[in-house]
Amino acid sequence: MKKVVVLTGAGISAESGISTFRDSDGLWEQYRVEDVATHEAWERNPKLVLDFYNARRKDVIKAQPNEAHKQLVRLEEKYDVHIITQNIDNLHERAGSSNVIHLHGDVTKCCSDRNLNVPYPIDGDTLPYGITAPDGGMMRPFIVFFNEPVPMMDPAMELCSQADYFIIVGTSLVVYPAAGLINFVPKSSPCYLVDPKEVSVSRNIKIYTEKAGTGVKKVVDELMSL
Repeated sequence: MKKVVVLTGAGISAESGISTFRDSDGLWEQYRVEDVATHEAWERNPKLVLDFYNARRKDVIKAQPNEAHKQLVRLEEKYDVHIITQNIDNLHERAGSSNVIHLHGDVTKCCSDRNLNVPYPIDGDTLPYGITAPDGGMMRPFIVFFNEPVPMMDPAMELCSQADYFIIVGTSLVVYPAAGLINFVPKSSPCYLVDPKEVSVSRNIKIYTEKAGTGVKKVVDELMSL
């Protein structure tokens, strides 16, 4: 089976009702990154950080996978599909995708603030303040904060280098290091981009200026017909 690698961003989850971070009405218009999404914020006011991500988790639990998520599952009928997502929701998994890498973590899980690489499940929709991890650290959201290392970048780069087809869905390609993944895709591999906004890309790519649900279906239809 040929390998399809898919890079997804906030645009694919927006149609499920999950707020984006960077749009004009996004979460970063309502919150300062420095207050809720950095290691310094966690050290300064962990309760505020927990409250912020508890609210995000509740939104994720209420949301449902949309047509774009489901179409990527359909692609597995013919291809070896691997999804690299910048999103912190678990909608790809809930839709049925088999292989998902979370670059920025998973809000439905937690980890010790002494070991950011070992996730634990969260019982319910709220991570209470002050819960102690087995190693004695405090449980925090399993999220890659700004300026923290992105441990899944190396596996993601390796996957991209093996892609026979590369699909980008719902991301502006301005957030690094994720935006640089396209540079690891072989030049001979066809690339597709689905986003309702104009996105600047530095290589030959087939662009669908549409929302994720309709655009992803067109790409999947094309690949299933090959």
